[in-house]
Amino acid sequence: MLTETNTRQIDPDITVFAISGRLNLGNSLITVENSIRLLVEAGARKLVIDLSGLTFIDSSGIGMLVTCCGHIEQHGGRMRVAGAQGGVLRALELVHLSRLAPLDADVESSSLHLKAEGAGA
Repeated sequence: MLTETNTRQIDPDITVFAISGRLNLGNSLITVENSIRLLVEAGARKLVIDLSGLTFIDSSGIGMLVTCCGHIEQHGGRMRVAGAQGGVLRALELVHLSRLAPLDADVESSSLHLKAEGAGA
């Protein structure tokens, strides 16, 4: 299965970047990372990475998520990961990704947390 992405706004200041298929070493990983970097550089500061359609992730994919989290934080933003399931969720939990980017059950939960963080700031 190919890696596919989709970007949408769910709030004026919250961007959802959905990744489906497989996120592993290869050209598609570079394309996904570049797409996220462009979103951040274009002004996205509250980003939800929706992994509900992701069926596989390897260490390169996890590393890309870590890199993107650092990139958005350098630009004053926040990133949350939503919808990871099965082996993808287990892999993210194993490396404690939630220490950098909180893991939420779905996009709605991530969105609510980002709104609350913005209200508290």
